[in-house]
Amino acid sequence: MIREDIIELFRVRAGKSVDLKDYNSGWDQTEEMKELGKDALRGRARQILDQNLTDLAEAQELLYADDRHAVLIVLQAMDAAGKDGTIKHVMSGVNPQGCQVFSFKKPSAEDLDHNFLWRYMRCLPERGRIGIFNRSYYEDVLVVKVHPELLTAQRLPGDVDGKKLWRRRYQDINAFERHLVRNGTIILKFFLNVSRGEQKRRFLERLERPEKNWKFSSADLDERAHWGRYMRAYSDCLSATSTKWAPWYVVPADHKWVARAVVADVITTEIRSLDLKYPEVTDEQRALLAEAKRQLSAE
Repeated sequence: MIREDIIELFRVRAGKSVDLKDYNSGWDQTEEMKELGKDALRGRARQILDQNLTDLAEAQELLYADDRHAVLIVLQAMDAAGKDGTIKHVMSGVNPQGCQVFSFKKPSAEDLDHNFLWRYMRCLPERGRIGIFNRSYYEDVLVVKVHPELLTAQRLPGDVDGKKLWRRRYQDINAFERHLVRNGTIILKFFLNVSRGEQKRRFLERLERPEKNWKFSSADLDERAHWGRYMRAYSDCLSATSTKWAPWYVVPADHKWVARAVVADVITTEIRSLDLKYPEVTDEQRALLAEAKRQLSAE
């Protein structure tokens, strides 16, 4: 497992004012890591991921059997930060029956006829299951904040005051998440922090490798042109919505092996901290089991 003091580097404390310029997106997070070296750290990250895959599979089975909690994993990031790959590698050992992934695209006409949280509420995980939001309701204080013209389609009543609108949406999100936590949902929120230089490298790789061409869209470049505005929107969002009950983790994502190890470790650690238990068998059930065993043995 990753030491708690290392995880604390990534967890955003409630009430902290975030400036993403202060966060290192690379592998060399501490002097200790620099001394250890990139290759040794990569090997250690691989070991951590492998162990967490095993532990997460066991924890998920217990989560399902206990049937008191759900887990909601929120992934947010700029394009090419590695959200899909993180889901694929971190959840590779999990039983598909106990895990659901939702990737949210442009809202439909039906979505726009409801409040901005509605389409996400419909996809929340039930007790005993893990739900993953690949992008989420946070898009409405990120993409929509960078492109305020999108508010027109939401047909909000009255005059739309920018600062007041975002402040109210942050409040709505915090209240929504607190309600979920009070009712047994554990919320784990990860911002995969990729640098502008690394995003450029990954975009070029998608353009140069035919098997990756399908991943590239001209819209990716359009959004990249707003990088500064997105960083400010993310900084504001992380500052306003990292709470004691649903903290954000700013995960270094320039090296995929770092991001995957950190995300896997946080998820596994949080689920295992729930004091989950297998259901206790009553005396009546125990008698029925004994009778079933007797009948089978007599065949």
